[in-house]
Amino acid sequence: MSESPTTRLLPWVSPDGKTCVLLSDGRGESGFSRVADRIEDVQLQMADALLDHAADMLGDDKATNPQLRFLGQQLSAALRDVHRVAESRGARLSR
Repeated sequence: MSESPTTRLLPWVSPDGKTCVLLSDGRGESGFSRVADRIEDVQLQMADALLDHAADMLGDDKATNPQLRFLGQQLSAALRDVHRVAESRGARLSR
């Protein structure tokens, strides 16, 4: 008996900001699914490293407003990525 098709939220959006999904057999064994897994792992590692950098920068009295603004933008982007990974993984857990 074959698995029923499932959708997986991918860890990126299209160039125009639309959600990207993968239609699969639900086993998570396709090459494309493994690529998505690796990208999620990289996004989580980068967010973790950014948190360390943010702690250092916020503790530095010499950090400039433009540097802090850029840091805020990067933290926002990282949070968006981590949220997307959490949504994707949460949806897969509930199946």
